[in-house]
Amino acid sequence: MKISFLLHNAYGIGGTITTTFNLAQALAERHEVEIVSVLRHRGRPNLALDPRVSLRPLVDLRRDKEHPSHLRPARVFPRAEYRYEQYSELTDERIGECLATTDADVVIGTRPGLNVHLALQAPRHVVRVGQEHLTLDNHPPRLRTALRRAYRRLDVLTTVTEADAAAYRRKMRLPGVRVAALPNSVPDPVLPASEGTAKVVVAAGRLVPVKRYDLLVEAFAVVAAEHPDWQLRIYGKGEEHDRLRALIAELRLWNNVFLMGPAAPMEAEWVKGSIGAAASNFEPFGMTIVEAMRCGLPVVSTDCPYGPGEIIEDGVDGRLVPVSDREALGAALLELVRDDELRRRMGRAALENARRFAPEPVVGQAERLFTEAVSARRAGRPVAPERARVGRVLISQGFAARDAAFGAAGSALRIVRRQQG
Repeated sequence: MKISFLLHNAYGIGGTITTTFNLAQALAERHEVEIVSVLRHRGRPNLALDPRVSLRPLVDLRRDKEHPSHLRPARVFPRAEYRYEQYSELTDERIGECLATTDADVVIGTRPGLNVHLALQAPRHVVRVGQEHLTLDNHPPRLRTALRRAYRRLDVLTTVTEADAAAYRRKMRLPGVRVAALPNSVPDPVLPASEGTAKVVVAAGRLVPVKRYDLLVEAFAVVAAEHPDWQLRIYGKGEEHDRLRALIAELRLWNNVFLMGPAAPMEAEWVKGSIGAAASNFEPFGMTIVEAMRCGLPVVSTDCPYGPGEIIEDGVDGRLVPVSDREALGAALLELVRDDELRRRMGRAALENARRFAPEPVVGQAERLFTEAVSARRAGRPVAPERARVGRVLISQGFAARDAAFGAAGSALRIVRRQQG
């Protein structure tokens, strides 16, 4: 098969880029694979890309930023999508042309707005796979309304957790579309796993409010008070950097908590630690949790929607604590800091249990999905025959009506605010 990924910007840094590169690399073992990057802002990608995977941009911002068509708003990319302001009439045109002329058997969109392009513009002979890396409930009502119309023209829709797949089946009613959970994969480690002896807790990700690094720093203050020889190392960059630095100073944790900046790849940093930590209010999957576990670290995480609870088995390979509960987070960290044998036992379990997120099983699942979809397309039948009961249809219609009402109310409020302004 020839498989094409449609990605927002392959030249940046982020979880969707990482998991797309990982999946593309694994698929390239047996298939022809390309990544089409809608935007490009630098000469080379930040992340290493397997040379067997071809990469081509559609809009190079280094020369197209002032293109007349790029100064006009997008019409296909949905206005309610988070990235809307970065799209334009030019991106509409070039994405449309790319899809119309593709020779791929399968094209995979990697965010809602690109899934809409794929659903509306890809030729009928192409298998159209929409990937969701966020969650349905996290999308605003106006976007859910737009997706409800467009996603019916997809063949397959994948989510990163079973919980989110169930939400799509229950709330969206997508007749003929196969909705399946396909977790992100993490490449097999190349370094020896952590031995669990270093007195270091490691966390990684974007320094943004939803990740709650402030909560993690506050929770670690309890650890540092009892075990001043332990460190917390936080890797990443983002808008919360200065606030976190001020919090570290306020709590007098200069010798215990360190903002390390971004690191890619992270494997060399994970193995220097003995415990992984995540304090998010919301986590569609939890890529860094899997990365840490694959390096032999038990992970202490908030049990936020949706990912951590599907990755960590509480008390076996890590700990799950309530969202925003600083005391519970600190107590769970202390439990592993105090007990060397428990920490090492959980680390060994994490290493073993995280193998299900290795490329081989995840890619095997993806290949089965794509192969079955291609066979169905060539036979002229839907990938997932509709078997919805009347009750399920009524439930999905209720959610659709609610989203439409919220969307209309939001539009009316914006109009009033503009008139008052």
